Parts: sequence; structure tokens; C-alpha cells
Amino acid sequence: MTQPPEMWNSVYDNDTAPWVIGEPQPAVLALERAGWIRGRVLDPGTGTGEHTIALTKLGYDLSPSAVAYARRNAEGKGAPKARFEVVDVLTLADGGGARLGVFDTVVDSALFHVFGTVPEARAAYVRGLHRVCAPGGRVHVLALSDAEPGFGPRIGESVLRDSFIDGWEFEDLSTTTYRGRITDLVAQEAERLDLPTEGPVDAAAWLARIRRR
Repeated sequence: MTQPPEMWNSVYDNDTAPWVIGEPQPAVLALERAGWIRGRVLDPGTGTGEHTIALTKLGYDLSPSAVAYARRNAEGKGAPKARFEVVDVLTLADGGGARLGVFDTVVDSALFHVFGTVPEARAAYVRGLHRVCAPGGRVHVLALSDAEPGFGPRIGESVLRDSFIDGWEFEDLSTTTYRGRITDLVAQEAERLDLPTEGPVDAAAWLARIRRR
């Protein structure tokens, strides 16, 4: 990962993660309603597990990389069958994905863009997705867009398109929004950008659909 584990632990322990909104992303729920999620589902970088919990309750078989926070959240929200594993997503192609198995659908919500400025890490992650995605399976990527200024890692269209070439068919790229919240961690940056300094905020985002060949 591009940040040490201590940083990630801190934002969860102190409840300052701006991506933790207590519910799934509306764009991901819309994907499910449109019929684009099927079979075994991988939720890499699951965070507090909101997508895993929601999809498990809808009957999908999920197996995400996650932490204890998500396990507690799943129990509290009535989805005890949700499965969570701690795996370094940059090692999926080199053996890290072996214990996870193969999936029909991968839902990446705000993980891919973390590697947007690190080509080597981004390439390793995409190779890993190819390893764990079944032939004909699909990867959905919800990532912050550089179409507007804002806090958080933001990427351009070319980063997505250029990352999924060998072994992939890039089927669709649309614009949508990613819902976050203003916390102490980003309040100063939000004020500098003349954004709301509290409550939820919807940021410009990409939603990509890529099929594994």
C-alpha cells in the first residue's frame, strides 16, 4: 500500500475517514439494480464493509479483503455470512490471491485511485485483479475524477483506460458521484477549496466497467 498501516488504523480508530459514510455508495447500489453484479463477488479495500454487507444481504457470495471493523459492522447489521480476509492487494498476482479463489465480479470502490500516481503499484494491482477475476468476469471501478478539484486522490480518464489493456476489454466509462463526508482530517482542505466544511459531500467520479478476457 502507499500509506503505512498505522495511518489507516488511525483514521478508523478515530472515526475520521472521510470515505466512511455508514452506508453503501449509491453508485454501487445502482450497479446491482442494473444487473451488473453476479456470482461470487470480491470487494477489495472494503473499508467498513458496507458494500459487502449490503450485497451479502441481497444473496451474493462475497469474499473481501478487510479488517476487524468490517466484521463487527457485518454482525451489527445482520450479515454474519459476509467473509472478510486481510490480504495485500498488491500481492494478488504473486500468490496473495490463491487463498481467495476466483470471482465473477469485482467491485472496487475508491481503491484503484489510491494507486493513480504510482504506476508500478497500479500495474501490480491490475495484474492481481486479472488473477482473481474469472474469464468473462467483470471489474467495476468507482474512482474520484480529476474533473473538479477536491480532497482525496483524483485521476483522469486515461489512467483508467491505459491500466486495463492486456487481457482486458474496457466496456464502459461513465461519470457519476462518490459520496464522502467532511471530517477533521479534511476540513481545512475543504475550506480551502470552498467546499462545505461539514456533513456529506458528493464528488465527481468515474465508474468503469472492464471485462476480463
